[in-house]
Amino acid sequence: MGRERQKKKNRSSISKAKPRDNRTKAGKRKVNFLGNETIAKNWNRKLTMSQNYKQLGLSSKLQAATGGTEKKASKGAEAVAQKRDSLAIAGFSATKLQAQEVQVERDPETGRIVKVIRPDEDEDIDNPLNDPLNDIMDYENGAPLEIPAKGVVAQLEAQAAEEEASLANKRPRQQSQREAEWLTRLIEKHGDDIKGMVRDRKLNPMQQTEGDISRRVRKWKASHEEVTT
Repeated sequence: MGRERQKKKNRSSISKAKPRDNRTKAGKRKVNFLGNETIAKNWNRKLTMSQNYKQLGLSSKLQAATGGTEKKASKGAEAVAQKRDSLAIAGFSATKLQAQEVQVERDPETGRIVKVIRPDEDEDIDNPLNDPLNDIMDYENGAPLEIPAKGVVAQLEAQAAEEEASLANKRPRQQSQREAEWLTRLIEKHGDDIKGMVRDRKLNPMQQTEGDISRRVRKWKASHEEVTT
């Protein structure tokens, strides 16, 4: 009979109750972008998650993408894709190079340049080849320069700093009067014997563990030391 009822239920036009699933029709997990007010204001529903994160200056994945990545459409209908060697290094045009005058020392016998003498050795290292890494690296300390964040990233960093400051200023939990009285009775009876406090069925009916009681006792002693001092 059970099988016939199942067949009849499957043929019925009444919709079956299904558990709510936090996934899209394509099987991908839905992103709750309303959790943060800053991201919710700047979120574009017409774009995908990766596109939104890229537009906000964030990273949707900590590691590299496992599949293919989206490529930007070329400007103009007549744009033709050019093959390029992945190991080729892009050269710099001669127009970007700046002419400089320096003094050199030559070998008196061969005439080869032995040393280049710059006018000011204490100045910052110049960039004759217009290397893009020269602007973002600090050659004196060997550490990258801190680039200030902009836009949504700056707002998120400010929000995180405010939350961190509020947590730092948060008042720690204080022991109640009944808890202090309970710890006082335990210490008066057992002293520093934490294991004895754990085995005491009358004073420890809730079977608090050794670690829990030791933390409470340390906190109780610290509060009483502050009162006495």
